[in-house]
Amino acid sequence: MRQFLTILCLTLIGFVLLILVVDVIENMDKFIDNKVPISIVVNYYLNSLPWYVNIGLPMSMLISSVFSVGTIAQRNELIAMKSSGISLYRIALPILIVAFFISILSFQFDNGIVSRGHEKRFNIEKEYMTSRSKKRKKSVMHNIFLQKKERVHIAIEKYQVNLYKAEGVSFFVLEDAIVRTRIDAKSMTWNDSSHTWNIASYSLREFDGSGQEKSVVISKQDTTIFLDVTPQDILQKSKSTEEMNFDELSTRIEKLNENGVNTRRWEVDRNFKVSFAFTNLIIVLFGIPLVTMRPKGGLTFGAGMGILVIFVYYAFIKFGLSLGYKGMMNPLTAAWLGNIVFCAGGIGLLLLVRK
Repeated sequence: MRQFLTILCLTLIGFVLLILVVDVIENMDKFIDNKVPISIVVNYYLNSLPWYVNIGLPMSMLISSVFSVGTIAQRNELIAMKSSGISLYRIALPILIVAFFISILSFQFDNGIVSRGHEKRFNIEKEYMTSRSKKRKKSVMHNIFLQKKERVHIAIEKYQVNLYKAEGVSFFVLEDAIVRTRIDAKSMTWNDSSHTWNIASYSLREFDGSGQEKSVVISKQDTTIFLDVTPQDILQKSKSTEEMNFDELSTRIEKLNENGVNTRRWEVDRNFKVSFAFTNLIIVLFGIPLVTMRPKGGLTFGAGMGILVIFVYYAFIKFGLSLGYKGMMNPLTAAWLGNIVFCAGGIGLLLLVRK
């Protein structure tokens, strides 16, 4: 177990340094173009480190489990243990228990430190890295929710920054915590000359003081409307799901549901916060049998297969999220698809290898 934890720490440090170096090289020209002070750059990466740790942890867990069990196999200690009546299950159990607790800690780490780091990091990007360089702006933003002057709320499923175009829009005006005006539109595009929005396929509803609908307009035509929100507001005041912890995201979803907003994407991201943490356990469950399938040369085989497993695993994760975002799969199932497939695969491999 000491060997497993030692390899885990070393590989995690290595992955974090690798991600850090790659990110610095990628962003160097943007820091220079925007003349970002060194102190801000240091603060940016200090707040990025928790995220690097979080994304590097599953890879480190797989490599440490493969190398720790593989080393035992190379020394023929695995054969000796099996000869004395110790099954592979008993050998794997301590590692799996540690992986389970690391998964729980990973969720808490992401729920607290990582989400706060994302918020500070994104604030630095908005303040120092978007004012002079349009290249730094994301071309597409998803799951946007922002509040302006405490009475204007807007939810956007997708926003194309360069085109100033929003899709899946729900706009609310509140008075005394009661919705008085609601606009739902398939899309809306900013008109810079008139500082208005061109909206398409929209519905406009007005409510009285008791919340009862008093008028409704539904149109498939385009029209121009003034909203107390600009593209700059969307970029500067929006808060992504990465910046919110599990409880904050749950509260956001509840509020959006109360106003009849489709929360499918938010629900997928909320469930993914839990499922990604348990990637650390599932990937170890899948990795241990790989190195024991071939006792001779199993370390090399396990390391090579481990790299392939990582890529395939993340492909399944992205595939599941995509299905969830498009409404083709239940948000919970979509977020857990990769874990479900690889958990089944890991259990199957454990049953196939010799006990």
